[in-house]
Amino acid sequence: MLNRVLRAIVALSGALFVVIGLRWVTDPAAAAEALGMPLLSGVGRSTQIGDMAAFFLTLGITILMGAITGQRAWFHAPILLLGLAAGFRIVAWLVHDAALAMHLIAPEVIVAAVLALAAIRLGEGR
Repeated sequence: MLNRVLRAIVALSGALFVVIGLRWVTDPAAAAEALGMPLLSGVGRSTQIGDMAAFFLTLGITILMGAITGQRAWFHAPILLLGLAAGFRIVAWLVHDAALAMHLIAPEVIVAAVLALAAIRLGEGR
């Protein structure tokens, strides 16, 4: 029962990241605003949309692949991406005078922890 609930939570988070990634492709201004950033122009816009869409779609697709297949290796990349994103937000705050974005850091850490639990509980042989 617990594994079914965990798989559902993991799949829901994967689907959410896919939706965010698709939003970067279909409505980048709204996607940027949701993350507290302006939509850039020129090459910056191309980089912003391309990188953000790729980031969120990679998160979502790999999480969904892990939830569907039960292969723990699919969870490693999203755990790393979310952990590094949270860590570098803290570096940006400490070193580069950025705002401390705890409202973004906390979900990244929580989802990474849930994915680590899923890798253990839902992985092969479970």
